[in-house]
Amino acid sequence: MPSASGHVWQFRRGWIAAALVPALALVAAACGAAAPQSQAGSGGSTGSGKLVVWDWHSGDASTKDYYAKAKSDFEAKHPGVQVEFVAQPYDQYYTLLGTAIQAGKGPDISMFNGGAQLRERASALLPLDDKLGDLKDRLVGWDAFKNDKSTYAVPVTLQGFPFYYNKAVYKKAGLDPNKPPATLAELQTDCAAIKKSGNACFNLGNKEGLGIEFFLSGFGPGVFSPAQYDDWLAGKRDWKSPEVRQIFELWKKTNDDGWYNKGVNSTAMFNDQFTMFSGGKGGNVIGLISDTAHWKSFDEFLGPDLGVYKPPISDPANVKSTFLPAEGGIGYGVMKWTKDPALAMDLVKSLASTDAEKLFFEKAGAIAADKTIDTKAVDVPAAGEIVSWLPDSKPLLHTALSAKTLDLMHRLSQQLISGDVTVDQVLTQLAASDK
Repeated sequence: MPSASGHVWQFRRGWIAAALVPALALVAAACGAAAPQSQAGSGGSTGSGKLVVWDWHSGDASTKDYYAKAKSDFEAKHPGVQVEFVAQPYDQYYTLLGTAIQAGKGPDISMFNGGAQLRERASALLPLDDKLGDLKDRLVGWDAFKNDKSTYAVPVTLQGFPFYYNKAVYKKAGLDPNKPPATLAELQTDCAAIKKSGNACFNLGNKEGLGIEFFLSGFGPGVFSPAQYDDWLAGKRDWKSPEVRQIFELWKKTNDDGWYNKGVNSTAMFNDQFTMFSGGKGGNVIGLISDTAHWKSFDEFLGPDLGVYKPPISDPANVKSTFLPAEGGIGYGVMKWTKDPALAMDLVKSLASTDAEKLFFEKAGAIAADKTIDTKAVDVPAAGEIVSWLPDSKPLLHTALSAKTLDLMHRLSQQLISGDVTVDQVLTQLAASDK
């Protein structure tokens, strides 16, 4: 399997550091014990003798060993202190957390997606910069968990958007299964052949509006010039530029040209879109490298038919090379109301320990944020390719946007596919929101 010196990477833009997603009563009634309360076992904190962690993974079979290791590591250092992991449903997670924040009580520690979901809630979190110790050098992905230059969560995984493809579908379409498309023109040719063979070229679910995030961040590296990409990340975004227009026109055109499975706006991304791809019902999908819809989950179904490629180059005259868009994936932050911040931080350190993160990678398939983990033992070629691309990565385009703008983009993406708005109307509304 290809390697990048195990997991030792030197990344750009700081995250790839130098040495590398209502009323309290309503939610409580709807969610029962998952709602934030102060009673034991309810998902609330009862003091320094007990720490409660909210996440959306601790109930998963694939992460069982990771959480067990983190808990045992912490309890060995703090005998008698109870640790309770409360797995919340992901589609309700940030609503429940928002209610806890409004009430000023809830878990001691919370899991966050990097980017907008973390930044929008930074005021409810403790800044951690003076508490990181050796985590700062051992882990990567920090920029996704910063707001106004302060760090509010510790990265556990990385997140990126590679293009996965099914070699068997390519072969059925008369294409070379070992030659994925390198340019948009090649991808368009491949999609025509795959469609003619009876498969969807791409699997897509946009019921939640999330498809446009994957599309923007997935195709962006092959459309934007390096300078334009960096300007976007820095907040200097021109929504009327030809390149931004091209991405949204391509979103509309690919649907109109029949690239996708039927009923995109009524198909859930998690997990219908990825289940279709795993089941051989599509040639390509823009997937993840963190916690779900990644190389490991696809490999379980596709095996040697699983391939992966970087974003295709749209205009070779403007973009000479492309890269995997990647940054910090998920991490843990300490809530302001915790009664013992130092104790909570110790638990975060256990959750980000090398031994725990190694299990997250090996058992659950998430590319860990710990750069000391050796990935060479994994014999899935797609994983090795992904790891080898990480040193040249840049952060995801969509995570630079605010939660408000992302929500608007979700709705507009659905309306654009259904023909209820034009690209001009979409770009005008997004530009007005992104101020």
